[in-house]
Amino acid sequence: MTKLDRTDARLLLALCDAPRATGVQLASLLGMARNTVQARMSRWEEQRVLAPVDRCVSPRDLGYPLQAFVTAVVDQHRLENVIEHLRDIAEVVEVVGISGAADLHIGVVAVDADDLYRVAGLILAVPGIERTTVSVAMRDAIPYRTRPLLERIAEEQ
Repeated sequence: MTKLDRTDARLLLALCDAPRATGVQLASLLGMARNTVQARMSRWEEQRVLAPVDRCVSPRDLGYPLQAFVTAVVDQHRLENVIEHLRDIAEVVEVVGISGAADLHIGVVAVDADDLYRVAGLILAVPGIERTTVSVAMRDAIPYRTRPLLERIAEEQ
């Protein structure tokens, strides 16, 4: 597990503002040595610090405007098998193991309500899933972000 430091945070914030900037441009902008920037970026790539590019693509732009969350209660002996089956459903965009009344929090996208019904049926049909609850997302109130955390680290002395 990589712990990012102040220099990493400053560099990542610069990339947030200018995602297509070159290493030379970032070095100049931040007053860092080009080799420092390149070494940090190489380390991030090796350690998979940055999320894949597909995380930046909105499902809405791919024709899937409806977003929903499915919580699933799973037979614990089949949990890993359930996750593998969910990986095969294209409309499943994320799966998170949770504690509490349910076992999995499944993010899904759909074309419309009828398509969501179909996707929910695919999930419920996975062997090992005992029960599901579907909640439709009304809007993204605070989209996924890490910028405030980066800013906090960048300001640390």
